[in-house]
Amino acid sequence: MILAGDLGGTHTRLAIFPPAPDTEAVASAHFASADYPDFAALLDAFRTRHPGLALTHCALAVAGPVLDGRCHATNLPWYLDTREIARALDLAPGAVALLNDVEAAALGLPVVPAERFAVLQRGTPGACGNQALIAPGTGLGEAILYWDGTRHHAFATEGGHCDFAPRDELEAALLHHAARRFPAHVSVERLISGPGIALIHEFLCTRSGDHAAWTPPSGADANAAISARALAREDPLCAQALALYATLLGAEAGNLALKAMAVGGVIIAGGIAPKIFPVLSDGVLLENFLAKGRFRELLQQIPLRVCLDECAPLLGALRRAREMP
Repeated sequence: MILAGDLGGTHTRLAIFPPAPDTEAVASAHFASADYPDFAALLDAFRTRHPGLALTHCALAVAGPVLDGRCHATNLPWYLDTREIARALDLAPGAVALLNDVEAAALGLPVVPAERFAVLQRGTPGACGNQALIAPGTGLGEAILYWDGTRHHAFATEGGHCDFAPRDELEAALLHHAARRFPAHVSVERLISGPGIALIHEFLCTRSGDHAAWTPPSGADANAAISARALAREDPLCAQALALYATLLGAEAGNLALKAMAVGGVIIAGGIAPKIFPVLSDGVLLENFLAKGRFRELLQQIPLRVCLDECAPLLGALRRAREMP
């Protein structure tokens, strides 16, 4: 049996799969990642729920850079090491793999059903070439799928931690606002992520000067609350915040498309996109994806889709495990 996992900054999902090419889990569980001081404690909780499973392989997708089988999770105080995990599961060291979560999502995309994708731009039908994946969640993940002429090869990047570069006066003011919170460095991830929604809303409230503006209740999930009010059209500033978020996401997706020369397509994935899809599909994101001056015509040829299935990283981890000897 195979243990596959998607270890996110907010949620962790672990599942047991048979070795055969089947994507139906025989056992699974969801956890709030922050409830556990480290992955070992979470793994113990999972094994308590599902004792006696004979494992042959384990592959885990984790939000963070993976180097030599080790990873410090970016948005969690977790350190993961394949050797320690192998000992805990009584597996050979070579039977455990760690991979970046967005790389895993890229690996999992081929087995996500076609109906779980929404098309924002059809581009050139049947286009072959590099692809790119951008996935806002607790952080911002980016991956590239290199096309060798026969098949795609996924590899992770840490592009979400590149500098945020404003394009107009509003975005410049947003950068200055964010820099007061993060004086050392304002990355793209600080704004195009779940926490970024709250930061953008805070900025717009401050800029409006409306001291009576609605703010998320203390202790509430601010990002979810802002998004809900925006989607329900209950609050103009919440709607503006989500529109600006879509603007920035579209611009960064266009940047990634150019850097990867992703003529085979760009996919927006992650946990946020399905929840705010009505905003992502209203044209603002696409216009900012295309707004690259002389390269607008090239970008118009690139297929742009949203993956509405959040299981892609888990399925990618499963695929990696099944490819192991």
